[in-house]
Amino acid sequence: MAYTYSKLAEVTVGAGGASTITFNNIPQNYTDLVLKLSTRTNTSDASSGQWTYVYFNGTTTNNSTKVLFGSGSTTGSLSGSGSTPYAAYVEPSNFTASTFGNAEIYIPNYVNTNNKSFSVDSVTENNSTGAYSNLSAGLWSNTTSINTVTLTPAAGTFVQYSTAYLYGIRVEL
Repeated sequence: MAYTYSKLAEVTVGAGGASTITFNNIPQNYTDLVLKLSTRTNTSDASSGQWTYVYFNGTTTNNSTKVLFGSGSTTGSLSGSGSTPYAAYVEPSNFTASTFGNAEIYIPNYVNTNNKSFSVDSVTENNSTGAYSNLSAGLWSNTTSINTVTLTPAAGTFVQYSTAYLYGIRVEL
């Protein structure tokens, strides 16, 4: 089997920053979706990392997430449910200047009639022991096909030059 990635959309945040990044009208003819993020916010939150939440079809309910995380000095786990899912780390403003956190969010079977799962792999960059990495598994308990994905930082806004790419994946026999 061959997997074909097609870039469906990209967003680069402009000079004013952005409180959200949204991909609308996602085509329904792929098997999976992948988001690739390179983001930074205008707020500092080094004590617990800075989160980017992912929401589907404009709803903020029926989410659950399990997270494993680590930094230069600690490891742990978190659980989120309801309206605040943990998703990917985003680079906070007090980390090394001009660096961006990176993340991949994988959403399999986004058009089927089952609940939608997703996985996240993300890291921040910092020239100290306080950088973060995480692996997450999430579930959106909704059987509707995903046609919109919205990314929102937990606090502040995405800064200029933050980028997000959306890819559709097809399995070809």
